[in-house]
Amino acid sequence: MKHATRINALARQASGAVFGIAHGAVLFFGLAGMAYLGHDGGSRPAIGYADLRVQGKAAPTVSEAAMAQADAYRAQPALMVPQKPEPALVVPSARKSSALASLRMPDFGLDAGDDGLSPEMLRVRDWITDTYRVPGDVIEPALMAAEESAEEHGFDPLLIVAIMAVESSFNPRAVSNMGAQGLMQVIPRYHQDKIGQGRGKYALFDPTLNVRVGTLVLQEGLQRYGSLQRALQYYNGSLKDPNARYTRKVMAIKKRLVAASGRETVVRNETPASAG
Repeated sequence: MKHATRINALARQASGAVFGIAHGAVLFFGLAGMAYLGHDGGSRPAIGYADLRVQGKAAPTVSEAAMAQADAYRAQPALMVPQKPEPALVVPSARKSSALASLRMPDFGLDAGDDGLSPEMLRVRDWITDTYRVPGDVIEPALMAAEESAEEHGFDPLLIVAIMAVESSFNPRAVSNMGAQGLMQVIPRYHQDKIGQGRGKYALFDPTLNVRVGTLVLQEGLQRYGSLQRALQYYNGSLKDPNARYTRKVMAIKKRLVAASGRETVVRNETPASAG
């Protein structure tokens, strides 16, 4: 009995020794493994807290950066871009406007209006449209040509307009029994040198050309006969008329045109021969 008890005690001691040896082996191999992982044969440096603190994050991709920027814009309040202030519209007072108006040059009827005509001729145009029932846009080219040709050759433009009134009543397509054409009733076969070569047989229906040629015919008569009365009779082909009826008719129309134009006139004694 005592022998059996002794054997059991020895067995318990042996079992405890084996357990201690096994526990020591496990502890040994565990420490060895940790040392291997921590050192790895000296190839891997140890990473400390300081290294983790300074190490930066990986750079974002292009799409990630764009999304982040869009989120930032949406989170921020709208930016107000300063605009350049527009200059204020200054409306002059009535007193200042009247002062500026007093500094303007007086109107002598020479400056061209909105339609290219002088203020004087604009009033004449209105009178013609009312008296002869001619549309303003139809007669305006002829009136412009009258002002230009009269200035070039030294005539009163209202004299040229008066001739148009007597000859054609401002009809640019008028044709006489003698073949005279247009506003100033010029006969082409007698004045081809003034019309110019290469122009068609209906060239004188152009108001500008017709007025220019008619003015040249009047100038030719003035150079030949030395007086305006004789020049007008030459223009009409009635030099042998002792009463100069054509000249008187033209001058009567011119007088009405002068009144319509608003031109200031000086009352004086003048004969048709001396009137321009």
